[in-house]
Amino acid sequence: MSIKILLVGAGEVGFTLSKYLSNEDYDITVIDIDPQKCNRIKNTIDAHVIEGDASSQRIYKNIDMASIDYFLPLTRTDEVNLVSSAIAKKLGVKKVIARLRNTEYIHKDAIVSPSEFGIDYVTYPEKAAQSEIESLVKQTSAVEIQKFKNDLITLIGIKLESSSPLIGRTVNNVYLSNPFVPHKTCVIDRNENSFVPHSETIYKKDDVVYFSVDSDIVDDVQKMAGKPPFKVKNVLILGLGKIGRLLAKSLQYDYNVKIIEQSEMKAKKYSPNLTESLVLVGDGLDHELLESENIYEMDCFISTTQNEKTNMLGSLIAKHQGVKQVIMHVSTTSYIKAIRGIGVDAVVSKNISAVNEVLKIIQSNQQEIQISRFEDIDIDSLEINALPSSKYFTKKYKTSDIPVSICLGAILRNDKVIIPNNPNLNIEPNDKLLIFLKPETITKAENLFQ
Repeated sequence: MSIKILLVGAGEVGFTLSKYLSNEDYDITVIDIDPQKCNRIKNTIDAHVIEGDASSQRIYKNIDMASIDYFLPLTRTDEVNLVSSAIAKKLGVKKVIARLRNTEYIHKDAIVSPSEFGIDYVTYPEKAAQSEIESLVKQTSAVEIQKFKNDLITLIGIKLESSSPLIGRTVNNVYLSNPFVPHKTCVIDRNENSFVPHSETIYKKDDVVYFSVDSDIVDDVQKMAGKPPFKVKNVLILGLGKIGRLLAKSLQYDYNVKIIEQSEMKAKKYSPNLTESLVLVGDGLDHELLESENIYEMDCFISTTQNEKTNMLGSLIAKHQGVKQVIMHVSTTSYIKAIRGIGVDAVVSKNISAVNEVLKIIQSNQQEIQISRFEDIDIDSLEINALPSSKYFTKKYKTSDIPVSICLGAILRNDKVIIPNNPNLNIEPNDKLLIFLKPETITKAENLFQ
């Protein structure tokens, strides 16, 4: 019997999540008050769509709520998500995973907690995006950073510049010549095409290469790729929206942080909480303002406004002015590859962060498998346990027998990270595996190890 999911909100988070879930064996129903968003779902996704107000009890009358396994209120409005969660839980849904924007609900002195609305799990997209951006600030050569297995394993994406010593060499040659930097090349994004490389794949200029490594040696891998990390001292944030505020509050004690905000009212409202940051009122696209604030001395520029065109133009100006690291936030995911192609170092989407959080919660509750998506590569990560009864062991396979379309990125054995770049290394029963593969290959991997 397929898992039943009732999803509220067909915005970017809801649409992306429902699109992903529709490729799996889930029975999906989507509620949204906007007819255009409802039609978008109807025209592109195999899901039942209901147009209406999710905070109204009447909308649920014709739904067997007691049969719903997961209720997912993912609108941009906290009040709608909270009220609909309370209604759904009263009507018998099994689990509620809600999106909230206001982080005051998780403060230790909060008057009201999410659990009082029947919410089992909360996802904070802006907080997830903040965390991802901070990781990029700390690993300055990366275009993407993802952590796995309680942060023991890192997947780091690095763009190979013309000076990289890897260019023209094979994946296996680099393995052999760097025995003290154990790494696995899991994915290469080349000319907007993502693929799982094999041992004889040759690195090329402008490849974005994704390496899996023990988190302790991330700096060594950056040096190996010819992009050693540099020390960030001065940070300029464009926009005092939710993500900008979270970043400034977190970064201001370790870096010299300046924030440019166009709204004087917003600047006055939030600057008292940012005592160690310099808040400037002005247009972040104004060349004179940027020059007066010595933008060329900035080590890192982060654009986080709610206007993607402003973020894009601000990022391009910063890059043109010589800022070493430029990070841009986007809400939609359609143009991420193009944005990176025009010079932005890293692109982060709070929506993909939220989707991955929800997916992990659903999958970890259903099985010993977790799947994550990435912002701009058509590759998924699969976290799976190698069961002793699986085909891999009953057929007495070796790692060399794993199909080339499935990349075994790392093994976690008794909390020890093993990077499997040696073909003689074998998997043991109950090893925790981190795998990278195309979405259509997930079933093949599950059949091999489950």
